[in-house]
Amino acid sequence: MQAKNLIYDGTFDGFLSTIFYVFEHKLKTVTIQNEFTVQQGLFSENESIHTDEVKANRVWKGIKSKLSSNGSYQLYYAFLSEEVGVEDLLLDYIQYALSQQKKVDKDYSHPSILKIAQIAKSVGREKHRMEAFVRFRLTKDDIYFASIEPDFNVLPLIEKHFKRRYADQKWVIYDIKRGYGLFYDLKTVELINMDFPENFNFTKTDNAFFATQEFEFQKLWQDYFKATNIASRKNMKLHIRHVPKRYWKYLSEKQPN
Repeated sequence: MQAKNLIYDGTFDGFLSTIFYVFEHKLKTVTIQNEFTVQQGLFSENESIHTDEVKANRVWKGIKSKLSSNGSYQLYYAFLSEEVGVEDLLLDYIQYALSQQKKVDKDYSHPSILKIAQIAKSVGREKHRMEAFVRFRLTKDDIYFASIEPDFNVLPLIEKHFKRRYADQKWVIYDIKRGYGLFYDLKTVELINMDFPENFNFTKTDNAFFATQEFEFQKLWQDYFKATNIASRKNMKLHIRHVPKRYWKYLSEKQPN
């Protein structure tokens, strides 16, 4: 039988709709791919799957009934990793979970469950780092703006944290790697896409876009950081382990005066 390559729109609902299709048609030899990263198989037949929220909700409800709450989170976190082939791992995980009477998310003897748990742990670590390292800058429109480039698609995971922590100010967190962001308008959080000027430097606090008091705040923060940084106690190896260098370009305390 020719293998089927099922293509979905990249959303979690789209992925769950594809899972529904697999079970509905009792497919055995199948791969699932995001439409933005499709790789053509020489002996496979491509089929695009329509995203159906009702079918997606049915699948998600069924999955959650077979997993602990932590297992459900792990599955979603792993999906957001965007790792190559993660959809097929998740399909194998889900097929196994739905075939068992007991909850299986701690059955690490199963290769897919172990791998999903490992991927989810990496995504969770990135989530916590983003919550710690996001630095907002005040724009001339009185909106606090932060740009990030996480390894994984963690914006959906950090929304609640920032809505709760910065409930009294308008803010945007923009993932420049994936081209979308979150905008909080003091009431709700919305997904947004923005057009930036050509060659826009996200790491530079440009006075064409950012408020004067932002420069003053950054200078105060840099002075404070310098004053509290005791040279004799500096341990760069430990520091880099907690604050990896790839985040430094977005931290105001790491910028030159």
